[in-house]
Amino acid sequence: MKPVFVGLFLLLILSGFLVGQKKDVPVTRNYSYGIGEELEYRVHFGMFTVGKAITRVDKKYHTYNDRTCYKVDAYGETSDWISWVAKVDDNWGAYIDTTSLLTHMSYRKLREGKYRRDEEAFFDHNNRKVEVRVKNRDTGAIESKTFDVPDKAKDLVAGFLYLRIIDFNKVAVGDTITISGFLEDASYDLKIIYTGREVIETKIGKVPCLRIRPVMPKNSLFDGENSVLCWISDDKNRIPIRLQAKMFIGNTGLELVSFRGLRNPLKILF
Repeated sequence: MKPVFVGLFLLLILSGFLVGQKKDVPVTRNYSYGIGEELEYRVHFGMFTVGKAITRVDKKYHTYNDRTCYKVDAYGETSDWISWVAKVDDNWGAYIDTTSLLTHMSYRKLREGKYRRDEEAFFDHNNRKVEVRVKNRDTGAIESKTFDVPDKAKDLVAGFLYLRIIDFNKVAVGDTITISGFLEDASYDLKIIYTGREVIETKIGKVPCLRIRPVMPKNSLFDGENSVLCWISDDKNRIPIRLQAKMFIGNTGLELVSFRGLRNPLKILF
């Protein structure tokens, strides 16, 4: 159950997986999110709720590298009824420039069963470098490595937010957006295909959505390159509403169950 939950939580963030663009992606200014926004998702496996995921933009602005920043966190945790078997309690966060939307510093605090990782990453955009510092679990010493990254590098949290400023009015059905990402110590490519518009029924009402399909690379969790679909709200917010995934051990997904502090009214059809 732990790989199911961790895979879905990572997918929620990967829905905006971006570091450097392989080609021009049509974007708009950020009219989609601001301070004080909070989104909560139910994580389910079949009919059963196995956990929750929360994304939160802090209620105040922060200063990092003498720049005004959003402090953004994503949390994922398993439900009590399965935590005694496979407890997950993860926190991904970043300080993101309010003007450029670039990451200045990101961090991860991962607690997945016996696995632990405490990591900080510092972005040097002038020299296209990222210094990753990881706390050694046994000694407590900080181990540091520096990596080359593409121009305008973003961590995964900033990438999640970047998805929300893409101008889908300039993207045709069937178009593929190719983007690149950096995680831990390596760069990745990810293709996202825009497949059209759809109204979906959720617990918060009927929500008009844009439907996108990440082309999944070969892996041990998800069943084929067409195994994941994601729906994001077709309004100014562009928030993920639902994610469905076909995994080798069964069907699973996430769905928005509550929200507050949105910059724009969420478009719901009653």
